[in-house]
Amino acid sequence: MAQANVIDGKAFSEKLVQTVAAEAKTIKAAIGREPALAVVLVGEDPASAVYVRNKIERTTTAGMCSIEHRLPATTDQATLLSLIAEMNADDTVDGILVQLPLPDQIDEDAVINAITPEKDVDGFHVVNAGLLATGQDSLVPCTPYGCLLLLRGQLGSLSGLNAVVVGRSNIVGKPMAQLLLRESCTVTIAHSRTKDLAAVCANADILVAAVGRPEMITGDYVKRGATVIDVGINRVPAPERGEGKFRLTGDVDYVSAAAKAGAITPVPGGVGPMTIACLLRNTAVAAARRFKVSIGDI
Repeated sequence: MAQANVIDGKAFSEKLVQTVAAEAKTIKAAIGREPALAVVLVGEDPASAVYVRNKIERTTTAGMCSIEHRLPATTDQATLLSLIAEMNADDTVDGILVQLPLPDQIDEDAVINAITPEKDVDGFHVVNAGLLATGQDSLVPCTPYGCLLLLRGQLGSLSGLNAVVVGRSNIVGKPMAQLLLRESCTVTIAHSRTKDLAAVCANADILVAAVGRPEMITGDYVKRGATVIDVGINRVPAPERGEGKFRLTGDVDYVSAAAKAGAITPVPGGVGPMTIACLLRNTAVAAARRFKVSIGDI
């Protein structure tokens, strides 16, 4: 039995970063400086620290300016909002990203919506969410944007395909559904409480798993020949590797799903690399829009 085509997110992301690097040169020639991304990390969460470090490295690789603000875990909300206000007013900052999650004393929604929408490269601001929902130009959340690019790369036109998104978060599920609607898919948003979830998923030409439960989506959920996009990144115990060891797995049971799918993203190496690449693309778009520089569409 043929195995699914493995969608190589790492290779795709490398090509996208090369494209962004060329766009950064165009922007620099027009405005006299590199596009600039400011990243704020509050606290010492290890996973967040690694992610921020990767973002900074990739930003520099793409020929853009990286600005880093590290604040202690005890930072209060007023201090963080003051920093955001300074960056909003700074004409040399094109994109602002506050790494989530934030400490308990800080209201994440208040922080997200304090970032001016034109610099909201995470695409989480209510204005950007509303623009996306109404089919207007916006900065789009990076992970669903990356998923869409992988789907286009694999399938070409998505028009008319049945798509099921498992997950309803503001970060992935909802914007993913909006992007697929924009591509003229017929879209169903499902979740952990959907009745007969396996049957709903089994009708999908495109199945996007973003539910946050390790290996929840098995081969029984997959229509033969479907394209499966696994957004999940979960750390699960791996005693076979030694005491206290873990392995990364997605929301999809890869082995059983790959036996039926036409194409599937692995974890790691699928959607993950695309998230940072799309963050860089959003930064370039933000700078280009602010200064009316033409860089084209992707």
